[in-house]
Amino acid sequence: MKPTTLLFALAAFAAPLSASAAGDPVAGAKAFKVCSACHIATEAKNKVGPTLQGVVGRPVASVADYKYSKAMTDFGQGKTWDEALLSEYLKSPKTVVKGTKMAFAGVKKDDDLANIIAYLKDPAAGGQ
Repeated sequence: MKPTTLLFALAAFAAPLSASAAGDPVAGAKAFKVCSACHIATEAKNKVGPTLQGVVGRPVASVADYKYSKAMTDFGQGKTWDEALLSEYLKSPKTVVKGTKMAFAGVKKDDDLANIIAYLKDPAAGGQ
C-alpha cells in the first residue's frame, strides 16, 4: 500500500472517533445537575423546560405538552436533536436560537458537553 493511501485510510478511521467523543454518562449525570433545575432526563415530565428524556434523535420543539418559545419552534422546523446540534446548542443556546426562553449561558468545557450528551443518550447508564 502506498504511504498516501495508508494515510488516507487511517484518517478515514480516525476522523469519526475524534469527531464524536463517546463521553461518559456517569460523569454526564454529574455535569447535568446544573441543567436539572429546569430539565429532567429520566422521566417524561416537564419542568420549567421540556423533558429531555429521549431528546437525542427527537425532532426539535416536539414535546406535545410543552409551550416552546416562538424562536425555538421557528428554529426547530425540520431539525432533529442529534449529537452535533445538541453540541452546538448547549455551547451557547442564545447564540444558536436568538430569543430562546432558556436562560442557561452554555456548557463551556468540551468534556462536560460530551459527557452530558452521553448521559442524554442513555440516562440509565448515568446511574440516575
